[in-house]
Parts: sequence; C-alpha cells; structure tokens
Amino acid sequence: MKCAFYIKLSVIIVTLLLITACGKTTEKRSVLPAPQNPHWANKLDPLAQETTVKVGMKQAVSDAGILIGMAKGYYQDLGIKIVPVQFNSGQEMINQLAAGQLDVGATVSASGLFNAMSRDIPVKIVADKGNNIPGQGYYRLVIRKDLTPVVKDYEDLRGRRIAIVGTASLDEIALSRVLEKANMTTADIDLQVIRSFPDMLVSLANKSIDAAMVIEPFIAQGISKDLLDPWKDPSEYDPDAQTALLVFGTSLTKNPEVANRFMTAYVKSVRDYNDAFFKNTGKAEIVSLLSKYSVVKDQELYQKMFPTGLNPDGYVRTKGIEMDLQWYQRHHLLKSDITLENAVDNQYVDFALHILGKYQ
Repeated sequence: MKCAFYIKLSVIIVTLLLITACGKTTEKRSVLPAPQNPHWANKLDPLAQETTVKVGMKQAVSDAGILIGMAKGYYQDLGIKIVPVQFNSGQEMINQLAAGQLDVGATVSASGLFNAMSRDIPVKIVADKGNNIPGQGYYRLVIRKDLTPVVKDYEDLRGRRIAIVGTASLDEIALSRVLEKANMTTADIDLQVIRSFPDMLVSLANKSIDAAMVIEPFIAQGISKDLLDPWKDPSEYDPDAQTALLVFGTSLTKNPEVANRFMTAYVKSVRDYNDAFFKNTGKAEIVSLLSKYSVVKDQELYQKMFPTGLNPDGYVRTKGIEMDLQWYQRHHLLKSDITLENAVDNQYVDFALHILGKYQ
C-alpha cells in the first residue's frame, strides 16, 4: 500500500513540475503570436515588440512586394507594422531616408540617392523593385501612334520632341541608352520634361510631343486609346536596366533584426506576385489585392499591361546599377566616386533566402 501511495505521489509531483515549467515558458514568450506562415515557421521568430516601418512609395504595381505582404499579413506575422508615406518628389524621399525619418524607400535611380551615400550615410540599395522582362518591358520609349510609319528605327528619333518626367535620374538615363543605339545624345533631340505620365498621354494626344519614356499602366491606357505604339522592346536597347529599387534608410541599416524580417516578408510577397503573373497561380487573388491596395484599380488593366519584372530571389541587377553610376560620373552629377560595393548591400536578401530558400 505504501509503495502504491509513493508512486501516486511521485506522479503528482512530476505533473506539478511540468505545469510549473510550462507556466514559466509562457511568461517568457513574445507579446506577439508565432508567425503563421509556414515558409518561415520555426525558422524566424517575430520581433518581441511590434515595430512600425515607414515606407515611402507611390503604391504602384511595382510596389507589389510591399502591398501583397501588407494585404496577406506577412509583415504583421513577423512583428512589423507598415505605414505607407507619399512624397511629392524622389529627392524629398531620399532626404528623409538619409535623416532616419523614413525607413524604406521604393524608388528609382537618381543622382541624389548616390550623393547621399557619398556623405557616408548608411543608405543602401537592398533589393529589386522593378525590371523589364524581355519582350514585355513595362517601362519603355513609346512613339505617337500616327508617327509609327516614319519613326521606324533609332536614327528616326533625331530632332524629335521626346518627353521624360525628370533629368539626372532613371528617366534621362533610359532615354540616353535608346539614343546611343544611333550614336546620339539628348542634344540631338528636342528634350521635353513633363512631370507626370498622365500629362504625357495628353501631350501625345494633342501632338505636342512625338515620343515619351512611359511606365505601366499608362502604356496600356495609351494603346487602348490608340495614342501610342509601344515601339521596340527595352531588351533591345537597355537589356541590363535596373528600373526600380528598394532602399533601406539609416534606421534599418542600423537595425538588422527589423531589416532582415522586412526583407523576408518582401521576398515572400514578390514570389506570390511571380506565381500569379508568370505561373498563373493564384492570379485572381493577387489581382484583387493589387486593385485594392495599388493605384491601379481597374482589374481589366492587369490583363492588358506589360507585367513588372520582380526578381523572385530579390537581388538587383548589379550590372544595371554599375552602368547608372558610370553615367552619373560621366555627366559630373556625383560629388564623389561611388562604387557598386558602396551602393548595394545584399546581406538582407541573403538572409531572406536562408529562411525561404531559392525560388522554384
């Protein structure tokens, strides 16, 4: 009888110890729940406290890596609350990234971005945010529709009124590469600066310009209105271009725990985009999300637009960025020499791929 009593007592004591141990473990857990997404479950814990990350973006389709992750809760799963911030100019965004007042910038190449880096400010290009898919370039030179019989080749652009949205940035670089195919520069055309893409469509309609560097969805809109011809594919005149960039400001480059989690959610979101638009997997859902969260609200446009290229493994096209740097240097737009190593930091994408693996 005594033996049976002691066995029962031992069982009770062990049970109490287990309950107590479980209680202590619960007390030490993060205030946030464990991530629900199976792609990083058991590999990456959420931040101990929810962290707000301010992201400068225009909510274009090329921002899909942010917008999809917001909609599907990927950032939230890892303890990040995204706050979108709109800017009137790219330079304003760059200034706030450098000052630590903005955490992430969804932007394009600009001399101001590289000049911020030249002041030893830890602002870094960290991931792809848009590139041209061969045969389907989403950012390209378009020709006014009535001129297509006469503007057939690069030399036919000489003396033409061609519009870009800004100088000393991606737009001027992209046009310069078109003109280089005929050994021309912007001095050989009538360069027009029109600050918005919708205004470019108006100018094409009233024939005040002959051609323009235009991005989607305005290419699809211009084609549907019979205003423009998409002309040659960018893979012919700018095959290595890195059209848009994801940039981390000082607040993230100094906080790798947040930066790595942001990038992991970003790459996962970009993969959902690629599955939808290039594998036709879950496309209806992604189009529905983008039509809700991006500036392109018309779901039919997604069937007509050239799709934005987004690298499902996150990395930028380093050759394109190196070519941009060389262009800025040739045109004396940089205050000091900036190398590719100064500008690009792949460590955050490396981390994301360690969690997610390579895209299949």
